[in-house]
Amino acid sequence: MKVIAVNGSARQNGNTAILINTVFEELHREGIETEVISLSGQVIEPCKACWACGGKGNCIHRKDIFRDIFEKMKEADGILLASPVYSANISANMQAVIERAAVVCDMNPGLMKHKAGASAAALRRGGALQAIDAMNHFFLNHEMYVVGSTYWNMVYGQLPGDVEKDEEGMNNMRNLGQNMANLLKALHREGI
Repeated sequence: MKVIAVNGSARQNGNTAILINTVFEELHREGIETEVISLSGQVIEPCKACWACGGKGNCIHRKDIFRDIFEKMKEADGILLASPVYSANISANMQAVIERAAVVCDMNPGLMKHKAGASAAALRRGGALQAIDAMNHFFLNHEMYVVGSTYWNMVYGQLPGDVEKDEEGMNNMRNLGQNMANLLKALHREGI
Protein backbone atom coordinates (compact mmCIF):
# COMPACT_ATOMS: atom_id res chain seq x y z
CA MET A 1 0.00 0.00 0.00
CA LYS A 2 1.21 3.49 -0.80
CA VAL A 3 0.08 7.03 0.01
CA ILE A 4 1.12 10.03 -2.06
CA ALA A 5 1.08 13.46 -0.45
CA VAL A 6 0.94 16.64 -2.49
CA ASN A 7 2.44 19.51 -0.52
CA GLY A 8 0.88 22.71 -1.89
CA SER A 9 3.16 25.04 0.07
CA ALA A 10 5.69 27.45 -1.42
CA ARG A 11 7.94 26.38 1.47
CA GLN A 12 9.34 22.89 0.98
CA ASN A 13 10.04 22.36 4.70
CA GLY A 14 7.47 24.63 6.31
CA ASN A 15 4.41 23.98 8.44
CA THR A 16 2.58 22.03 5.74
CA ALA A 17 5.51 19.61 5.47
CA ILE A 18 5.39 19.10 9.24
CA LEU A 19 1.71 18.13 8.99
CA ILE A 20 2.44 15.67 6.18
CA ASN A 21 5.35 14.14 8.09
CA THR A 22 3.19 13.73 11.19
CA VAL A 23 0.50 11.87 9.23
CA PHE A 24 3.20 9.80 7.50
CA GLU A 25 4.77 8.74 10.82
CA GLU A 26 1.52 6.97 11.65
CA LEU A 27 1.33 5.36 8.22
CA HIS A 28 4.93 4.15 8.52
CA ARG A 29 4.09 2.50 11.86
CA GLU A 30 1.58 0.40 9.92
CA GLY A 31 4.04 -0.47 7.15
CA ILE A 32 2.47 1.80 4.55
CA GLU A 33 4.81 3.28 1.97
CA THR A 34 4.70 7.05 1.44
CA GLU A 35 5.97 9.68 -0.95
CA VAL A 36 5.78 13.48 -0.86
CA ILE A 37 5.46 15.57 -3.98
CA SER A 38 6.38 19.17 -3.20
CA LEU A 39 5.00 21.99 -5.31
CA SER A 40 7.61 24.36 -3.85
CA GLY A 41 9.51 26.08 -6.66
CA GLN A 42 7.08 24.74 -9.26
CA VAL A 43 4.49 26.50 -11.38
CA ILE A 44 1.49 24.35 -12.15
CA GLU A 45 -0.49 25.74 -15.05
CA PRO A 46 -4.28 25.87 -14.84
CA CYS A 47 -6.47 23.57 -16.92
CA LYS A 48 -6.79 24.74 -20.52
CA ALA A 49 -10.28 23.17 -20.89
CA CYS A 50 -9.20 21.51 -24.14
CA TRP A 51 -10.83 18.18 -23.20
CA ALA A 52 -8.01 16.34 -25.00
CA CYS A 53 -7.46 14.19 -21.89
CA GLY A 54 -10.60 12.17 -22.70
CA GLY A 55 -9.65 8.54 -23.17
CA LYS A 56 -6.01 9.32 -22.44
CA GLY A 57 -6.01 8.95 -18.63
CA ASN A 58 -3.84 12.02 -18.13
CA CYS A 59 -3.46 15.63 -19.22
CA ILE A 60 -1.78 16.03 -22.61
CA HIS A 61 0.09 19.23 -21.70
CA ARG A 62 3.73 18.80 -20.67
CA LYS A 63 5.00 22.25 -19.61
CA ASP A 64 5.00 21.42 -15.89
CA ILE A 65 5.12 18.41 -13.53
CA PHE A 66 1.38 17.80 -13.42
CA ARG A 67 1.46 14.64 -15.57
CA ASP A 68 4.01 13.04 -13.22
CA ILE A 69 1.96 14.03 -10.17
CA PHE A 70 -1.22 12.62 -11.66
CA GLU A 71 0.43 9.32 -12.63
CA LYS A 72 1.55 8.90 -9.02
CA MET A 73 -1.94 9.76 -7.79
CA LYS A 74 -3.42 7.09 -10.06
CA GLU A 75 -0.96 4.46 -8.82
CA ALA A 76 -1.39 5.28 -5.11
CA ASP A 77 -3.86 3.63 -2.75
CA GLY A 78 -4.29 6.88 -0.84
CA ILE A 79 -3.80 10.58 -1.46
CA LEU A 80 -3.05 13.27 1.12
CA LEU A 81 -3.57 16.81 -0.12
CA ALA A 82 -2.01 19.40 2.18
CA SER A 83 -1.93 23.15 1.71
CA PRO A 84 -1.25 26.31 3.62
CA VAL A 85 -4.19 28.70 3.72
CA TYR A 86 -3.69 31.66 1.37
CA SER A 87 -6.48 34.24 1.09
CA ALA A 88 -8.92 31.93 2.89
CA ASN A 89 -8.30 29.01 0.52
CA ILE A 90 -5.71 26.58 -0.84
CA SER A 91 -2.54 27.71 -2.60
CA ALA A 92 -2.71 28.56 -6.31
CA ASN A 93 -0.56 25.55 -7.21
CA MET A 94 -2.80 23.20 -5.22
CA GLN A 95 -5.84 24.70 -6.95
CA ALA A 96 -4.26 24.09 -10.35
CA VAL A 97 -3.43 20.47 -9.45
CA ILE A 98 -6.98 19.82 -8.23
CA GLU A 99 -8.60 21.53 -11.23
CA ARG A 100 -6.54 19.62 -13.78
CA ALA A 101 -6.91 16.33 -11.92
CA ALA A 102 -10.67 16.85 -11.70
CA VAL A 103 -11.00 17.41 -15.43
CA VAL A 104 -8.88 14.34 -16.26
CA CYS A 105 -11.02 12.31 -13.84
CA ASP A 106 -14.23 13.71 -15.31
CA MET A 107 -13.09 12.80 -18.83
CA ASN A 108 -11.88 9.35 -17.70
CA PRO A 109 -14.37 8.16 -15.04
CA GLY A 110 -13.22 5.80 -12.30
CA LEU A 111 -9.53 6.76 -12.17
CA MET A 112 -9.68 7.59 -8.44
CA LYS A 113 -12.57 5.32 -7.47
CA HIS A 114 -12.27 3.75 -4.01
CA LYS A 115 -8.96 5.37 -3.10
CA ALA A 116 -8.54 6.88 0.38
CA GLY A 117 -8.26 10.66 0.47
CA ALA A 118 -7.28 12.97 3.32
CA SER A 119 -6.68 16.69 3.47
CA ALA A 120 -4.76 18.93 5.87
CA ALA A 121 -4.29 22.68 6.17
CA ALA A 122 -1.76 24.85 7.97
CA LEU A 123 -2.99 28.33 8.77
CA ARG A 124 -2.32 31.47 10.76
CA ARG A 125 -5.90 32.50 11.63
CA GLY A 126 -8.87 31.78 9.34
CA GLY A 127 -9.91 30.20 6.06
CA ALA A 128 -9.00 26.60 6.83
CA LEU A 129 -12.51 25.24 6.44
CA GLN A 130 -12.69 26.58 2.90
CA ALA A 131 -9.28 25.04 2.13
CA ILE A 132 -10.22 21.65 3.61
CA ASP A 133 -13.54 21.80 1.77
CA ALA A 134 -11.85 22.49 -1.58
CA MET A 135 -9.54 19.50 -1.20
CA ASN A 136 -12.27 17.19 0.12
CA HIS A 137 -14.57 18.07 -2.77
CA PHE A 138 -12.00 16.65 -5.16
CA PHE A 139 -12.16 13.34 -3.27
CA LEU A 140 -15.94 13.31 -2.98
CA ASN A 141 -16.51 14.17 -6.64
CA HIS A 142 -14.35 11.26 -7.80
CA GLU A 143 -15.73 8.37 -5.72
CA MET A 144 -12.97 8.38 -3.12
CA TYR A 145 -13.34 7.61 0.57
CA VAL A 146 -12.61 10.68 2.70
CA VAL A 147 -10.64 10.12 5.88
CA GLY A 148 -11.60 12.22 8.88
CA SER A 149 -10.23 12.81 12.33
CA THR A 150 -11.37 14.09 15.70
CA TYR A 151 -11.76 17.64 14.43
CA TRP A 152 -11.14 19.62 11.24
CA ASN A 153 -7.76 18.72 9.74
CA MET A 154 -6.13 22.06 10.44
CA VAL A 155 -3.20 23.17 12.54
CA TYR A 156 -2.39 26.74 13.57
CA GLY A 157 1.01 28.36 13.04
CA GLN A 158 2.48 31.28 11.17
CA LEU A 159 6.24 30.86 10.93
CA PRO A 160 7.89 27.53 9.99
CA GLY A 161 7.67 25.19 12.97
CA ASP A 162 4.89 27.10 14.74
CA VAL A 163 2.37 24.31 14.06
CA GLU A 164 4.22 22.11 16.54
CA LYS A 165 2.98 24.43 19.30
CA ASP A 166 -0.64 23.58 18.47
CA GLU A 167 -0.92 20.40 20.53
CA GLU A 168 -4.55 19.70 19.66
CA GLY A 169 -3.90 20.22 15.95
CA MET A 170 -0.85 17.95 15.94
CA ASN A 171 -2.78 15.24 17.81
CA ASN A 172 -5.44 15.57 15.15
CA MET A 173 -2.81 14.95 12.44
CA ARG A 174 -1.63 11.80 14.25
CA ASN A 175 -5.21 10.59 14.47
CA LEU A 176 -5.71 11.38 10.79
CA GLY A 177 -2.73 9.17 9.97
CA GLN A 178 -4.07 6.35 12.14
CA ASN A 179 -7.51 6.61 10.54
CA MET A 180 -6.02 6.62 7.05
CA ALA A 181 -3.98 3.51 7.88
CA ASN A 182 -7.07 1.76 9.23
CA LEU A 183 -9.11 2.60 6.15
CA LEU A 184 -6.35 1.50 3.77
CA LYS A 185 -5.95 -1.81 5.60
CA ALA A 186 -9.73 -2.40 5.51
CA LEU A 187 -9.89 -1.61 1.78
CA HIS A 188 -6.93 -3.90 1.16
CA ARG A 189 -8.54 -6.75 3.13
CA GLU A 190 -11.73 -6.39 1.12
CA GLY A 191 -9.83 -6.27 -2.16
CA ILE A 192 -11.16 -2.84 -3.04
